[in-house]
Amino acid sequence: MESTDMSLSDCVTFVMDRYLADLQGEVPSNLHALIIDEVERALLANTLQHCSGQRGMAAQWLGINRNTLRKKLQAYGLDT
Repeated sequence: MESTDMSLSDCVTFVMDRYLADLQGEVPSNLHALIIDEVERALLANTLQHCSGQRGMAAQWLGINRNTLRKKLQAYGLDT
């Protein structure tokens, strides 16, 4: 399957399968929190980049208010 044909869900499944294979049978711990944190961090950083650092615009794109965005950026150390 070409990457242009992959849905977001397909991409997550692909990366999860690779991550689990890399564990070589080791049982993952706290997988839900790990995936959610990694995806949210990337989503925030990438959206902010596409909005040229304009937090108001990024918050609008994300469908959250600016204060929520600010708190999330601080939590992930992305508030620089």
